[in-house]
Amino acid sequence: MTRINTNVSSLVAQNRLQSSNQDLNSALTRLSTGLRINKGSDDPAGLIASEALRSEITSIGKSVANTRRASQIISTADSALGQVSNLLNDIRGLVVEAASDGALASDEIAANQLQLDSSLEAINRIAQTTTFQGRKLLDGSLDFVTQNGVGSSNLKQLSIDQASLGSNSSIDVDINVQAAATKAELSVSGFSAAVTAAPASATITFNTPVHDAGSSEAFTLTQDTADDAANGLTFTVVEATGHGSSPTASVDASGNITLTIDDGPGGTDFDDIEAELNTLAGFSVTRETVGFTPSNFYLTIEPEPIDGTFGGGIVADDGGITADVVFELQGSSGSEVFNIKAGTSLQQVIDQINLVTDATGVSASADGDDLKLNSETYGSDSLVDLRVLEQDAGGTFTSTRQSGTDIVATANGRSASGSGNSISINTSTLSLSASVAADFTGSAQFTIKGGGAQFQLGPDVVSNQQARIGINSVSSARLGGASGKLYQLGSGESASLAKDSSKAAQIVNEAIAQVNGLRGRLGAFQSTTLDSNLVSLNETAANLQEAESSIRDADFAQESAKLTRAQILVQSGTNVLSLANQNPQNVLSLLR
Repeated sequence: MTRINTNVSSLVAQNRLQSSNQDLNSALTRLSTGLRINKGSDDPAGLIASEALRSEITSIGKSVANTRRASQIISTADSALGQVSNLLNDIRGLVVEAASDGALASDEIAANQLQLDSSLEAINRIAQTTTFQGRKLLDGSLDFVTQNGVGSSNLKQLSIDQASLGSNSSIDVDINVQAAATKAELSVSGFSAAVTAAPASATITFNTPVHDAGSSEAFTLTQDTADDAANGLTFTVVEATGHGSSPTASVDASGNITLTIDDGPGGTDFDDIEAELNTLAGFSVTRETVGFTPSNFYLTIEPEPIDGTFGGGIVADDGGITADVVFELQGSSGSEVFNIKAGTSLQQVIDQINLVTDATGVSASADGDDLKLNSETYGSDSLVDLRVLEQDAGGTFTSTRQSGTDIVATANGRSASGSGNSISINTSTLSLSASVAADFTGSAQFTIKGGGAQFQLGPDVVSNQQARIGINSVSSARLGGASGKLYQLGSGESASLAKDSSKAAQIVNEAIAQVNGLRGRLGAFQSTTLDSNLVSLNETAANLQEAESSIRDADFAQESAKLTRAQILVQSGTNVLSLANQNPQNVLSLLR
């Protein structure tokens, strides 16, 4: 059937041509933009997924930029700290040189002091001028702010490395010490105890006149032939005429006796003196008996008050070492060899050891008749090691080694690492180190109220994707430790080169350790937190971009093939449509 009102072939050709044109336009759009999804209708689900990925990729890109910026800030601070470290090393050299005052003239020491003062000024200048985009890094403005922290009697030093403050903008910290750190301690026997009598002058305290001026009374102290090594020697009091008030007596660690007559118009009966002296530990006073050799004292009684101490006559001797001995004493700081001869008193041995305490790190004291050795420091690193090298027969020294113990504590309920009197804790939310008072046990509490330098290191603005690190001030007023602060090395201060080079050396060593610790902490933050985060973010971004690309980007090979197909179909469709449009004209041949 032939119709002219409706050209069905033309309509079919038009539809096909329109579809081919749409395919052609789609292929051209995708090839020109490189995207498979250019509008929601291209792939609604794919658009949603790709847009979410694009948002995450953008956030990660900013996190990468933040991490790089944080790394640049840390590098800037570290560079300045390197200069501070160099200056501290120069200061240490000046201190060591000035300690050799026998080889330096006073003007040379003064010149060194001027150089040291200049170095202190340079350190303060670095602390104030080290900035990144106008923000100071080393003046303490990036340190954490605490409440009820350092300055209490129990918490001595506090360094907060990192803290996640969360939505409350503060953290309460409770340090609970279960066991205090201890020093290394040794007790060495081998000394004989004795109390001897020796001729000496004596003065007795009278608070009121007791006799006429110029009068005198005498008594005699005589060594007992029966020597009791355990309780000390026995002495005899020979009675002299006297009457009046009752005396009081005391004896100190060196064996000095103080005898005091408090009041009374008359003299003192030596029965009372004998009775009072018998109350003293380590002395026995009795009446004179046959067989003693007296050593006479004459006490002049003045009409006015006289103050004094019965300081001679009776000598408390700490005894002597029983045999020749050569021993090496080693502590945390070093070692020394001691050659002690038999008869050397306990106090003399103590004095010899304490003369070199700064070299060995070991101090000595008396513990009854024994020698007590203690390390100067606390913790498992403290050491007292006595090694007998030579010893004569009868000697009782033995080689012994002891170490101290570290503090045992928790911080907010989590076990802390202990070293001496210092603890440290490192968790995902809190990293700090602190020192407590010696022998302290119990709880020390404080609150971190803010501060620190916060860096956004992840795509989400939440606490576990942020890092907050504290950067301490490195000014001369803040550098140092238990020995003092660095500014004390300045001219006229207590640890200047001319006043106390030993203290100056201790302070500068603590300052060097503090700066090195800060550099190490910043370096660890940069390498383990920032650099690793940067690598992770870059890898994550690459994976997300790949995923987003697979959803959204056009496949050029595929789209090129589609383009070619569409072009051919458009061309052929156009030709077919032209032919279809000519079909109705064939009806005219029927009308001829």
